[in-house]
Amino acid sequence: MFDFLGAVRVRIRAVACQRLAQLRNPALALIPAAVLAGCVQIAPPLAGPDPADPGVRVRGASYRSTVAPYTSLRPASPVGWKEHNQGVTPPAAKSE
Repeated sequence: MFDFLGAVRVRIRAVACQRLAQLRNPALALIPAAVLAGCVQIAPPLAGPDPADPGVRVRGASYRSTVAPYTSLRPASPVGWKEHNQGVTPPAAKSE
């Protein structure tokens, strides 16, 4: 088994040396570089001040609660639907 692993190691080294010999040609070395150059992301220009600059003035952080005016209505006593409707009905217009 160790003989097999040694043979695999020798074969890998031979293939690696062969690939390095191919890359010694400058024209062949430029091909992978040109292909990988298309994968580089170019940063867009900044629209404002640099966010990494610690001297930039910014607005202070603030917090507004979304449930601040909430008041609990429990426990509430149950009311019948007739009484509830009478409580929310607008007053009748006076006729002359």
